Amino acid sequence: MAHPHLDKVKEYLLDLQERLCEGLAAEDGEHFREDSWTRESGGGGRSRVIENGNVFEKGGVNFSHVFGERLPASASAARPELAGRSFHAVGVSWVLHPHNPHVPTAHGNVRFFIAEKDDADPVWWFGGGFDLTPFYPVFEDVVHWHRVARDTCAPFGDEVYPRFKQWCDDYFKLHHRGETRGVGGLFFDDLNEWDFERCFAFQQAVGDAFLEAYMPIVQRRRETPYGERERDFQAFRRGRYVEFNLVWDRGTLFGLQSGGRTESILMSMPPLAQWQYCWTPEPGSDEARLGDEFLHPREWLEEAEA
Repeated sequence: MAHPHLDKVKEYLLDLQERLCEGLAAEDGEHFREDSWTRESGGGGRSRVIENGNVFEKGGVNFSHVFGERLPASASAARPELAGRSFHAVGVSWVLHPHNPHVPTAHGNVRFFIAEKDDADPVWWFGGGFDLTPFYPVFEDVVHWHRVARDTCAPFGDEVYPRFKQWCDDYFKLHHRGETRGVGGLFFDDLNEWDFERCFAFQQAVGDAFLEAYMPIVQRRRETPYGERERDFQAFRRGRYVEFNLVWDRGTLFGLQSGGRTESILMSMPPLAQWQYCWTPEPGSDEARLGDEFLHPREWLEEAEA
């Protein structure tokens, strides 16, 4: 049986995918290509990818709706009360890897999960957020990003932004490197503490805010000159992005364990990345500044408003 609100969430997510692709394509000047997929055990998705555009070297905005009679091991291990339940998981995820190293990589997703079994109430929750991964960060861009995040959360309570900002800082962390993946944003999961309509409204607010948060940064930085040095550093830092996705990201693990489409799941990987043995940036350089000043949690808005 399906949750009565599943269709409503799915309708919103398909529309969000459309609007994200339209806004990103308008900025890039190239279109996303689309392909649909299904999986034998239930469900499928609609993947949209852009490659070698004018702004985005690679990007994707993917919709999926997968379901099955039994949860993947990664989900039931974390929440034993879900063992033996059927499930539906529906969501949109997106990742943008620009050509220009001065334009940050950006990621976001919004999702809904429902687990059911006979003679028991369904268990449902929302999750999602968005985060920013700059290579040559600009303080005013980071402040803009977090200001949009704060304003998005404000109608739902003053405590929401600080809580989900900290969750993002804690989640998007490369523990084996002792650094954050980027400068954070919002992250939430297992959201069912409000009633369904309020939780759904929050998911919509987060999804709808992404272009407002990201596009002004893209427009400010897309024409910044760069050379081989900046591209090499971008590729080096993209390697850290890959490390996070393959080692720490629960979404990647769930997608692979649930029988999702591998090409769509790994769409988040950058087109080019590199690893250099024991390389460190020159002290005082722009490259060193990223790690020294930005790859650890900070109260960006408090600093800007001080």
